[in-house]
Amino acid sequence: MISLDLAFVIQVVNFLVLMLVLNILLYKPIRKVIADRKAKIEGAKERAAAVDREVQEKVALYEARLREVKAKAGEEREALRKEAQQEQAVRLERARAEAADSLSTIKNRVAKEAADAKELLKEQARALSLEICEKVLGRSL
Repeated sequence: MISLDLAFVIQVVNFLVLMLVLNILLYKPIRKVIADRKAKIEGAKERAAAVDREVQEKVALYEARLREVKAKAGEEREALRKEAQQEQAVRLERARAEAADSLSTIKNRVAKEAADAKELLKEQARALSLEICEKVLGRSL
């Protein structure tokens, strides 16, 4: 029989050969697959980070643009409101002037009609006075 020392050396050599074969056939391919997966994962993480940064930039740009549009809309709304107020003031002043002119015309017409009516009443009063005097005195003048 083989001595214990020789058996031990054969076992060690056998173990080393097995480790070499396993390393070539199993460990290296597994490590390569793991390294490839790790690289793919890192690449995916970098792409995801880049996409996230791009999305953040676009969101910030969108929000900035939205603020600009809202500010511009507010300014336009304020300008339109001021313009409408000015137009309202002009129309109101025009309506007041027209009302004042109409009132003045009506007052003048009423004053003229009152004067005409007064003159007519004076004439009628004279005629009536003459008629009463004639009847009272019984004669014609």
